[in-house]
Amino acid sequence: MENIEALREEVLAEVEKAADLTALEDVRISALGKKGRITGLMKNLGKMDPDQRREFGQTLNAVKDQVAGAIETRKTALEDAALEARLAGERIDVTLSSRPDETAGRIHPISQTIDEIVSIFGEMGFALAEGPDVEDDFHNFTALNIPPEHPAREMQDTFYLPEQEDGSRLVLRTHTSPVQIRTMQSKTPPIRIIAPGRTYRSDSDMTHTPMFHQVEGLVIDKKTHMGHLKGCLLEFVKTYFELDDVPVRYRPSFFPFTEPSAEMDVRYERVGDAVKVGSGDKWMEILGCGMVHPNVIKSCGLDPDEYQGFAFGMGVDRLAMLKYGAPDLRDFFNSDVRWMAHYGFSPLLQANLATGLS
Repeated sequence: MENIEALREEVLAEVEKAADLTALEDVRISALGKKGRITGLMKNLGKMDPDQRREFGQTLNAVKDQVAGAIETRKTALEDAALEARLAGERIDVTLSSRPDETAGRIHPISQTIDEIVSIFGEMGFALAEGPDVEDDFHNFTALNIPPEHPAREMQDTFYLPEQEDGSRLVLRTHTSPVQIRTMQSKTPPIRIIAPGRTYRSDSDMTHTPMFHQVEGLVIDKKTHMGHLKGCLLEFVKTYFELDDVPVRYRPSFFPFTEPSAEMDVRYERVGDAVKVGSGDKWMEILGCGMVHPNVIKSCGLDPDEYQGFAFGMGVDRLAMLKYGAPDLRDFFNSDVRWMAHYGFSPLLQANLATGLS
């Protein structure tokens, strides 16, 4: 009997000391499991005489019930304590002021630049136009007066898709000019559109990527001339760089789809690693432009003797680098949240001329 009493005290002490449900389960198994200490004593009852077995059995059953009850009581207490701890840990103090979320998304500089460009030309009356990234030969090359032997058609410069059953091949558009063709085919002049989008060429270095972004503009009517083009682009450059005056120059150039053609340069200087537009003694080309070639107008089903107009195209990525000081174009596509935290824009700030572009 003394051994039973000592075992009872020992097991009850272990139950009280159990700090969690796992430790309590270990105590239960060691006392009441198949090989437990109390279970082992129960197995010895068959070896005793009837009178001794009756007395010993009653005492042992009482100890077993007491231990089981103590374990159940301790289990309930531990479960309640665990629940309280969890509730305390998950409690939200609604009296705290809201805190800025450091993981909140940011507007990518390229998206911001496109919004700024669209906003500027939108104020000039340009409508937004879009087209497919995958184009056919006619819209990407032929309709734009690009001859069959032109380098842009070569495999090393252009991403072609597998040959189709009729022998033709689709291409990832090399510029957004096909949008101009589709617009002239589907709409009656006067036309005034701005066409931003992704373009693709086989090129990659610090200032070029295989996928990049362009914005092209098109104006078609009966009286538009080169003076309108120059004034439109000058106003755009001043507004985009947020300067009262930007020295610019137009250099004669060649593009198959415009005649005459020109490249527009802006004056700039380097201040450390940054480029400052509008001052200095150096010139940087930022876009190409010109009067739409009569062959392009004719290929779209319009009469070049009746209609004329101008077109221009610029690289969005390069404009973003110039304005916001990003030194390497490849960083635009690295998905680095630290870079985005520095160069990105708040999604709550929309680019418009009334409140400021950036």
